[in-house]
Amino acid sequence: MKEIPIIYENNEILIVNKGAGLAVQGGEGVKNPLDSLLSEQLGAKVYPVHRLDKETSGLLVVAKTSAAAGLWTGLIASGQVKKEYQALCFGLVQGLKSRSALGKTGRLTQRVQVAGAGKTAETFYQVAGVFPAAEIAGMKEQLADLGENPLFSLVNLTLGTGRTHQIRIHLAQAGCPILADDKHGNFKVNKLVKKAVGIKTLQLAATRLTIPLEGRATTFQIPLPPHMEAALAVLKNPSLS
Repeated sequence: MKEIPIIYENNEILIVNKGAGLAVQGGEGVKNPLDSLLSEQLGAKVYPVHRLDKETSGLLVVAKTSAAAGLWTGLIASGQVKKEYQALCFGLVQGLKSRSALGKTGRLTQRVQVAGAGKTAETFYQVAGVFPAAEIAGMKEQLADLGENPLFSLVNLTLGTGRTHQIRIHLAQAGCPILADDKHGNFKVNKLVKKAVGIKTLQLAATRLTIPLEGRATTFQIPLPPHMEAALAVLKNPSLS
């Protein structure tokens, strides 16, 4: 198995780029989670201090010691760590109707279910791209019953809270489900884009992370993962489909 890319390291933490399909920690039915693989890679035990869904790619903070894990878990809980994501979605957030939605910002605050209880949740968004679905070969007729002039969108997202599946739930509730989300997404659309565009992996990635280092906020940023770059290339240039 390939080594897990390390973006930054100091004596307390590592920032790594987690690939899609890799669970952060072990559990029933989970083989080769990130914490085990990274511990083996480094020759020392590591401690993830927050999570990404198994199918979500991107930046993750991992502590080198249990003491550091406690410190950084507290920093995240206190809001001193800013986590930003990008998602490719079907539709537009909050009932926006056209390409004029480009650049629009807003806030999603629907409660989400965590361990059977409704929890407050907050996600900030910005529409970063809007793409007509009908221009993609084989999509127009199949999507006709899902609304006039169906659109795809690229959405930038910042977490205000960190609930399980929060972004996926919020976008689905806002009428803008993430492509290839097999739990909260639009299953008909997922089937169509898998066939027409080859989108098979959840189109969500944690691409920016701002953390306190040496008394100042420091931002780390990575490109979209290859599976999202490939999907975005087709949405931008339908002739590639």
